[in-house]
Amino acid sequence: MLEIGSPAPEMVLEDTMGNTVRLSDYRGRHAVLLYFVRATSCPVCNRNVQDLVRIGDDLAADNVRVLIAVPGSRERAAAWKARQRVPFPVLTARDDTPHEMVGLGRKVFGMMQRSGSVLIDAEGIVRHAQGATLPTGGYDGKAIRAVIGALSPR
Repeated sequence: MLEIGSPAPEMVLEDTMGNTVRLSDYRGRHAVLLYFVRATSCPVCNRNVQDLVRIGDDLAADNVRVLIAVPGSRERAAAWKARQRVPFPVLTARDDTPHEMVGLGRKVFGMMQRSGSVLIDAEGIVRHAQGATLPTGGYDGKAIRAVIGALSPR
């Protein structure tokens, strides 16, 4: 998992329309909150995404852009995005899962995809990083909001 205070890795992902999305595209302009969904069928992950949708306007007001990363194909990600009515970019990786890029590889004999959240400030520094095998431990909205508040108080 990424270390808090370390530079974020360059991540090149693909959105549901097939467009390339790079973390560096946001550098110098916006902080980025990446939420890594364990599986699109995971009810806890879906609740966490809906929490992000609920606070999306507040995050945007704090200059934070939300990106949702899912394992699997672009087509499956697009179908899930439409079903869940996710207003944020939903991303996949071209070769592997986006999760691998931040150290959220599969655990428990390679069977369990990990979920997690990463907040990267506008300068490209990791300010929050949380990952877990069980999806209940991969997202802490209160902790994320506290870090964002410290970065950009209103």
